[in-house]
Amino acid sequence: MGRTRLAGDGDPLWEVMHSGFRLNYHDEDPAFGQWKRSLLGNGTAEVRAGAALLAVLAPRGPYFPDFLTPPEASRGLEEGLEAMLSTPRGRLRAELSRLAENSPVPSRFQALAEGKPAVLRGVAAVLRAFHSAVISPHDGAVRSAVAADRARRSRVLAEQGVEGLLATLPSARWESPVLEIEYGVDRDLHLDGRGLLLVPSFFCKRLPLSLADPAMPPALIYPIDNALRWESLAANRPGGLEALMGPTRAAVLVAVGERAGATTTQLAKRLSASPASASRHTAVLRAAGLITTHRDGPAMLHTLTPLGIALLETPGPTK
Repeated sequence: MGRTRLAGDGDPLWEVMHSGFRLNYHDEDPAFGQWKRSLLGNGTAEVRAGAALLAVLAPRGPYFPDFLTPPEASRGLEEGLEAMLSTPRGRLRAELSRLAENSPVPSRFQALAEGKPAVLRGVAAVLRAFHSAVISPHDGAVRSAVAADRARRSRVLAEQGVEGLLATLPSARWESPVLEIEYGVDRDLHLDGRGLLLVPSFFCKRLPLSLADPAMPPALIYPIDNALRWESLAANRPGGLEALMGPTRAAVLVAVGERAGATTTQLAKRLSASPASASRHTAVLRAAGLITTHRDGPAMLHTLTPLGIALLETPGPTK
């Protein structure tokens, strides 16, 4: 457990799975009420196709296949989908067979179990379109909320160590050397020296989740504090952070906070901007006392100041 670490960002494929759970099953969380009503009331073909696929492949219950959430997705949606497309045929067959033991799997998914490339590409296309329709429109809110959650827990880790960090997890109890999590099924996960990756999730519901296969890199995907969702959604309305400093500069500030620091090149890539443009925005944020910059090898690393952290964590306007 001493090797426990926080992920630098949320995982887009885990967010796809969790948003599918919220759309397909009863959800009383008011933070997602308008989001769900809008998607179900005015759902596009992409939303309907994605929700239908997830209802089969990621049902509510004791199991859904790990190939849908490969660890490579931590580097981005496309990297995750590429890893999914490379899933060995034997693993696909084994995981879908296990799924069929717990939930009905229509016969048309037999081609997926056989690992036919065209079918796998079709699944990837549906998940990509679903992400674009369901999650991407709220990308600013998702990223800022996840960044704020990570910043809070990073401070706990720095001040109280791993045990203090584990104590902040929802539905968890740390009794050395065991971390007990309220979970949907009874299982034990032995780290065997591999460490544990904690992945914050905007769409995750009450309980954390992990990969089913104990041989996979150990990870725990946990729901961020619900208050951060409200604050982030408010900050992305008119009059919030973007209105205060402009959408691009607000995005730079959020991006710096997401990974507890970012280089100019990383910011430019994240924002699809030139390094010169990213540098100009960081200069303004630095002059305002929101970030600090120091050299890290050949790169310039930007990190949030206490004022910058406070600004990201400040609740947005309310009615």
